[in-house]
Amino acid sequence: MDPTKESELFNKGLEIRREVLGAAHVNRSLDAADDFTAPVQRLVTEYCWGEIWGRPGLPREMRSVINLAMLSALNRPHEVRLHVRGAINNGLSRETIQEIILQVAIYCGVPAALDSMKVCAEVFKEMDAEAATAAE
Repeated sequence: MDPTKESELFNKGLEIRREVLGAAHVNRSLDAADDFTAPVQRLVTEYCWGEIWGRPGLPREMRSVINLAMLSALNRPHEVRLHVRGAINNGLSRETIQEIILQVAIYCGVPAALDSMKVCAEVFKEMDAEAATAAE
């Protein structure tokens, strides 16, 4: 997808999406889009990131709290993995993320919380390894 040919809402969403999830991830997602998957990438970028994440009513940190809780409750580990990094980028601490998952355990079920806790721990290990490599 060529951002120069996209709508203002798409470009707003693209900026927010890159800030939260990281440019490398977003670029991989968009570069991998083909004729079949490009419409969903456009939809997600415009409406999820441009319209919803771009609204002023909630700070990004709060949106990350909500997303982690909902994605954990829905038992969507792939999306939890993605949004753990986004939550860290938005200022949440590992302890806050842990508390979110514990809350999910009580209100949405232990199996979903266990899956999300495992994913969070894996992401934290990856991030620690990336930080150690960058420090060398």
